[in-house]
Amino acid sequence: MRYVPLVLANLGRHKRRTFLTIASVALALLLFASLRTVVTTIGASAQFGSARRIVATNATGIVFPLPLSYASRLRAVPGVQQVTWANWFGGRYGDGKRFFANFAVDAESYLDLYPEISVPADQRAAFLQDRAAALIGTRLLDVFGWRLGQNITLQGTIFPGDWTFTIRGVYTPTDPVINDDALIFHHALLDERIGRAGIAGWYILGIDDPTHAPQIAKTIDDQFRNSSAPTKTGTEQAFNASFATMWGNVSLLMNTIGMAVVFAILLVTANAMMMSARERTGEVAVLKTIGFSDRRLFGLVMLEAGVITLTGAALGLGGAKLLYRATNFNAAGFLPGFDVTGSTIALGGGIALLLVLASGLVPAVRVARLSVVQALRTVE
Repeated sequence: MRYVPLVLANLGRHKRRTFLTIASVALALLLFASLRTVVTTIGASAQFGSARRIVATNATGIVFPLPLSYASRLRAVPGVQQVTWANWFGGRYGDGKRFFANFAVDAESYLDLYPEISVPADQRAAFLQDRAAALIGTRLLDVFGWRLGQNITLQGTIFPGDWTFTIRGVYTPTDPVINDDALIFHHALLDERIGRAGIAGWYILGIDDPTHAPQIAKTIDDQFRNSSAPTKTGTEQAFNASFATMWGNVSLLMNTIGMAVVFAILLVTANAMMMSARERTGEVAVLKTIGFSDRRLFGLVMLEAGVITLTGAALGLGGAKLLYRATNFNAAGFLPGFDVTGSTIALGGGIALLLVLASGLVPAVRVARLSVVQALRTVE
């Protein structure tokens, strides 16, 4: 600790250079943490799903609906305890610039099957009793300034026309992976407005035992195999993972960009340390003359590299954690639960330590190996 004032004095010699180097490291690791959090958030979404829920979609593709008449037949399948369904609505609000998911669902059975969607009892009752009601995520209150009891109008895209709903409830997800900025409304209203088409986008089934899921899925698919709308049934986790694959190999892309940025900052930091070491050759000569050992000078240079890099890392990683938590960022609903994880911070800390070694090792070795005679030649 007694050498800390000396290190700080050396770093304060060129305050602008030191500040810009620390800022570069901080920005690089903030960007690294942000990119990696995209990957971890998508991964968490792909892993979300109750072991007691399975999902049945049209085997041709999720964009093709299933008959609503399948509901009664699905309830009769051994092992199936609950059945609900949903339709993607695709409505837009206002100028449509702020996207949010909106679904038509069989309201009561849907909320029963998803206890992760927490709604106050009085608001739940009001929502279930009003066919024209909407249940919204808590984030939408802040985004649009909506309030309970307000009428809002969505412009239909898949189902054209103006659709007016009354906000009767606000839900708060108990799992951060669930969107807190979605809107759901009664499937009965959708069915009525489109002329009793009797279609469901997909079915969600509550089963008695997770170990029975493969057999139940096979029974369902065999039952509808030769129908006009065959099914493809799997676990809810597999269903969610299918959406994650739509992003492509985003993990490789994000990690590649993140490491490229870190490598660029490594060169900046290493260059700053080399310049600092060359400028102080005369001082090194004096320090060696008055008794500073090679090992001690090596440690001082490495300590300087550590102060610069670790300060930048703390600012960058800590800033990313605080920023996304304070702003409740979720990429307009595309990345629910966006939060810098402990593993990302730990990995960023590991990268920072490698930066310390990579940027400080060469100038530290050069200073340690510099002979007193050679160094004194630079002293005026």
